[in-house]
Amino acid sequence: MPKLTDTQSLILSRAATRPGNLAMPLPEGLHGAAANVAVTRMVERGWLEEVDADIRKGEPLWRETGDGHGTTLIVTEVGLDAIGIEPVVAKATSGARKAKPDPAPMSEAPKSPAIRAGTKQAQIIALLQRPEGASIGEIVAATGWQAHSARGMISGALKKKLGLVITSAKEAGRGTVHRIT
Repeated sequence: MPKLTDTQSLILSRAATRPGNLAMPLPEGLHGAAANVAVTRMVERGWLEEVDADIRKGEPLWRETGDGHGTTLIVTEVGLDAIGIEPVVAKATSGARKAKPDPAPMSEAPKSPAIRAGTKQAQIIALLQRPEGASIGEIVAATGWQAHSARGMISGALKKKLGLVITSAKEAGRGTVHRIT
């Protein structure tokens, strides 16, 4: 892992927890020339990337481009790797923002994102991959989460973010059982 300053580590770790890996807003007290120097160094090292800001979503601006638009900062895969986080979503986020056409032929199947072993998300995926699937009660027992958190993980992280196909069926004695197909 590269040597990070406290400020760089703070910017990268906060961005890793935000939707779309947004690095903005910067930490309180970091503004002006100090912010410019910190961000410039991080961009040079490939840890941050300047992308068009989606003003309709209310994304904070890093700088204005002068034509009524602006840019914001996102953490790259290299930046997430610098703080030891598996870059699952960063590639999809930055790729969608750049809006570059994909030169790969349409016949190739999309690669599935890497799932870090030992996480609760990995536990839930393992439960859902079993032939018997898993009910919300079984997921709650395995993770210690509330039922609404387990349902949110299935619909948000697994279905929407990772694109997994999950089916649900009611079974006698178990309730609704979810499976990855």
